Amino acid sequence: RAGSRVRVGNRPGVELQQFSLGRMDTTSSVMTITQADVSSKVNSFAITGDTRTPEAPETAKVAWSRSNFRASGWKEEDFLKPIVTIGAPYSNNMPCNNQHKDLAELIGEELEKRGCKAHYAFAPVISDGLTQGTRFMRYSLVSRDAICDTIEIMHEGYQADAIITLGGCDKSVGGVVMPMVRKDMIGLSLFGGPALPGLAHKQGCPDGEMQRVDGGVMSEIIPQLTAGLLDIEELHRMECAAAPGSGGCAAMFTASSMAFAVEAMGMSWPGSASHPAMTRSDTRGLTEQKRRDCEIAAEAVVKLLANKLTCRQIVTKKSLENAVAVVYACGGSTNCVLHLLAIAHEAGVPKDEFCINDFDRVGKHIPILVACSPHGKFHVADVDEHGGLPIVMKELLNAGFLHGDCITCTGRTVAENLAETKSIAELGDQEVLYSVQRPYKPAGNHILVLHGNLCPESAVVKLSGKTNIFHKGPARCFNEENDAYEAIVAGQIKKGDVLVIRYEGPKGSPGMPEMLMPGGALIGCGLGKDVALVTDGRFSGASHGIMVGHVSPEAAVGGPIGLVNDGDIITLDPNNRLLTVDVSDEEMAARRAKWSPPPAKPNTSGVLGKYAKLVASAHVGATTS
Repeated sequence: RAGSRVRVGNRPGVELQQFSLGRMDTTSSVMTITQADVSSKVNSFAITGDTRTPEAPETAKVAWSRSNFRASGWKEEDFLKPIVTIGAPYSNNMPCNNQHKDLAELIGEELEKRGCKAHYAFAPVISDGLTQGTRFMRYSLVSRDAICDTIEIMHEGYQADAIITLGGCDKSVGGVVMPMVRKDMIGLSLFGGPALPGLAHKQGCPDGEMQRVDGGVMSEIIPQLTAGLLDIEELHRMECAAAPGSGGCAAMFTASSMAFAVEAMGMSWPGSASHPAMTRSDTRGLTEQKRRDCEIAAEAVVKLLANKLTCRQIVTKKSLENAVAVVYACGGSTNCVLHLLAIAHEAGVPKDEFCINDFDRVGKHIPILVACSPHGKFHVADVDEHGGLPIVMKELLNAGFLHGDCITCTGRTVAENLAETKSIAELGDQEVLYSVQRPYKPAGNHILVLHGNLCPESAVVKLSGKTNIFHKGPARCFNEENDAYEAIVAGQIKKGDVLVIRYEGPKGSPGMPEMLMPGGALIGCGLGKDVALVTDGRFSGASHGIMVGHVSPEAAVGGPIGLVNDGDIITLDPNNRLLTVDVSDEEMAARRAKWSPPPAKPNTSGVLGKYAKLVASAHVGATTS
């Protein structure tokens, strides 16, 4: 199909020369190596000059720049090679991203083989899992925007020509795509891969069958220790088993939810999002499949450069809708709402084309097709064994739930990428993936966008397939996450209550931490079906129960959630997309008149203080640009 023309996304009048990387065999030991040439230096002549014309003023002007490059080891011929950034959020102490240095260096080697100059851009990264339940989680969502800004600085400051980014923990998956669309770079993103689930014997059965363990299990058993339902030896045993090696969370928490979303929008190579980062025999080394993914990414970026296919040509209203459809089909995380809104913002997609209400518009038609934890018993590695995300996308495409004409980083459209993909029906007897006709959970019962007098902008509830949810009860209000957690484990929260945790939003906390620990405490203490949790903070992809987050406007800016008193009756009515408090407009106005912003929380100067001044509402993705 080389040489055909393709209209890009939903942007009329934009056409590209379509290209194809061919039907690459990802299992073959022989990989195509395409050489980049000087025509691919779309930006970097500005910093290297064109050494073929040394007398040209623009070349002479950057002689000192070339001196610095030479001091770093560049040879004469390198100045005519395209510079490719490798954006890698990295920490050696966090399993989601602790392979990223090795992955980046391998990608760099593959780029150099193809006549490019690798340019490493390592960024900070904070894990929700590692900071779970601590005040330090305030830095997690902040790190998304820090990653975005850092990669922009390193890419634009060196006038690089293209980019390959690496996503790992949940914030980094969105954070590495945001600068790519913000500056309309040429490139693609690669997910570092999920870990395998932990394995542990059932309590009291040391010789029995092994059970799978993940972060969601841990969030629910930790509170049981305080409540006297678990001993410290059992907690330690599970702690040692829950995270067996490198990779993002093993379940369909935020990292894999976002990795699937990025693949669905066309920014990652088809099938790569589910490739595990580890094996049981080598829990920290790079797998052969991940090594192959690095080769594919390097080959792809050379072709993208040659064809000048930019990220804003890939990320459009329609491709974002594809990402939303996949998040719903996979039972993905509510954090995807924040991150996809932020990506849309950075891509310049107008809010009247794509906003939070479009999640409900698209998602209400999409059933859950993947039986992954936290709503199912399987993990992302099981999805990979059954063909990965392309199998799910083929099902959605055939049902009319995807835009098949969206262009992707392969140079082909979504429909063309999926042309030879098996259908779920062809997989035969299995319990991991389900068809649209016989879904795992019916449509309209996953992520819902709510409105009402408690959330005049919006709020988000995650049902994960639960039906007939309606909750009405008295508010129990807490201004700190930990105070709410302590009340739960002390037995102070009763069936029927509505647990309100506020001043934990983007500005109020600041940083909008997850409420996984109090949510997990409700589950662990047997209250998950009887107590609703309502917060201006957010939730982990591991969260389940009756959880309402992203309540906007947040308490810190005078939102109604900050004006609720203990005992006020709150109603959650998902069927009608409503979240309300039984307080009259007149009474709410009187409370607002007496309200004043609270002082900044301790130790929130510096980065957190800067973030609080810049960050927008969760209603629009908690963006800072």
